[in-house]
Amino acid sequence: MWSDVIDLDEFYRSPLGQVARRMIRRRIRAVWPDVRGMTVLGLGHATPYLWQFESEAACVMAIAPAPQGVIPWPPNEPGQVALAYEAALPFADLSVDRLLLVHAVESSEELREMMRESWRVLKGNGKLLLVVPNRTGIWARSERTPFGHGYPYTNGQIRRLLRDCMFTPGDTARALYIPPVRRRLFLKSALAIERIGSRLFQTFAGVLLVEATKQVYAATPGKAVARRKFVVLPGGIAASNRTSRREAPNGPAD
Repeated sequence: MWSDVIDLDEFYRSPLGQVARRMIRRRIRAVWPDVRGMTVLGLGHATPYLWQFESEAACVMAIAPAPQGVIPWPPNEPGQVALAYEAALPFADLSVDRLLLVHAVESSEELREMMRESWRVLKGNGKLLLVVPNRTGIWARSERTPFGHGYPYTNGQIRRLLRDCMFTPGDTARALYIPPVRRRLFLKSALAIERIGSRLFQTFAGVLLVEATKQVYAATPGKAVARRKFVVLPGGIAASNRTSRREAPNGPAD
């Protein structure tokens, strides 16, 4: 079940949410140190983590799932976020270099379809990065944060999911070793706790970050879908005006 975008936004505006964002963003950047000239797409609620790519990527966009809702992003600038169903992404085949899924895998009620769509839009040499709650971490047990909602995963489970959906999983990174509490002592010591945890307590990390590539040699036909018509968006991405099976619009939200 998708979290409401208002709740997600309130969390990331809070002191605890800002710390969580910094810790996870550091790990994302370590996995993707260079995205110059690339098309970067976020799916779920990825906008808190896309800022760092704005200055170097050719195009940065985000898709917010329709049941979750959307908040304009970036603030006071031309919109780079659209509302769509996760099982019907409004992009052409092989159009994305880097695809970041945050607050998506654990929440989607059409997980296999969403992963199939992710496979479709990703280029042959593109990279997928999943950020998911760690089942063995304490963040998955706290409903006061978005990481305590939905279905958490172990490292083995998320890697099996990727293989089943025709992706080859790579290395697993971990983040969020601080407890999900709002005490100043923990928030101020977050970076030190993160460094200690990454060396000694990896099992208890709050989130797992797993990068994957496409298994292009294992491609199999997907479900029959309506024919798509495409229009070119800024940055050279082709967007589809296809209507989903539920007859809901997939185009960018106003």
